[in-house]
Amino acid sequence: MKTPFLSIIIPAYNEATRLPHTLEKIFAYLKKQRYSSEVIVVENGSVDGTLEVASQYIKKHRNLVVVHEENKGKGNAVRRGVLIARGEYRFICDADLSMPIEDLEKFLPPLNTGFDIAIGSREAPGAIRYNEPPYRHFGGRAINLIIRALILPGLRDTQCGFKCFRAETTEFLFRQQTLTGWSFDIELLYLARRKKMKIQEIPIRWYFASDSKVSALRDALRMISDIFKIHRNARRGVYDPKP
Repeated sequence: MKTPFLSIIIPAYNEATRLPHTLEKIFAYLKKQRYSSEVIVVENGSVDGTLEVASQYIKKHRNLVVVHEENKGKGNAVRRGVLIARGEYRFICDADLSMPIEDLEKFLPPLNTGFDIAIGSREAPGAIRYNEPPYRHFGGRAINLIIRALILPGLRDTQCGFKCFRAETTEFLFRQQTLTGWSFDIELLYLARRKKMKIQEIPIRWYFASDSKVSALRDALRMISDIFKIHRNARRGVYDPKP
């Protein structure tokens, strides 16, 4: 089977309401592209019929794969999707599609080349945020300040849900991933830095969703705990090459 140029991985937890609109948008966009592609929806732990909703689209779109991941956590869902993907480029896409799918071209050749990981950024020059309440913006910047101070200096937006990996990087990074929740991408970027991979921040247009599942205080506390866990793993040699 021919290797697709692009794989889009969508982790989906209780996304029965938002997922249909997202899939329609994505497939309409992909239909206009000249490259081959696949879309992988990874449902894990939903109680609202997300799996059934996603599965309804399989007959309509032959390049759609729907997977049920029993282990909860966004990190688990993303890892499962990325490792079964076949694309030369593997793009993680939030189910709310808060970034217009048209901005995907910024992550891919010919507009973008020479990267190992390209991460969507709401803070890079040229990025635009829409409808975001001030409290949410300042909370996000406070979280990023902690991330830069404790583990990833220089990266302005590590938590945006849109990221693109070259296939060659995924096996190493996702096989070493240990975090299964919200902070999984901090660990992946830390591992990429250790490996001296090239990380690019891509300015995107981003629309705030009022039904966002992010809780600034809860997730910040969890993230700090996870950052110390990453440092602890590094000291113990968890990320060292195995003989």
